Amino acid sequence: MKHIAWFFKWILKAAIFFTLFAFALNNQHDATVRFFFGQQWTAPLVLVVLIAFALGLVIGVLGMVPRWWRHRRAAALARRSHEVTVTAEKPATPPPASQPPYGI
Repeated sequence: MKHIAWFFKWILKAAIFFTLFAFALNNQHDATVRFFFGQQWTAPLVLVVLIAFALGLVIGVLGMVPRWWRHRRAAALARRSHEVTVTAEKPATPPPASQPPYGI
């Protein structure tokens, strides 16, 4: 059963890859991106789409960085407070050795 799931997972990955590859082959026409002040850039459409996707990823990651930092700081503080609590709960002296029950 595990091998069948692995096989279907790779089939899905291959289907996605070939679909995107066919998209890239079918969209090789030039696209013009017009900027401000009459500036323009002409490139294949698939390159324009790839750059737009990459810029979206970069902007998304940069937008998440402050939250990641806050989360890491809060996790470090929680870890430190947990370590302090655990060390404070440990007894200073070891517990007395247990004695065998009487009558044995």
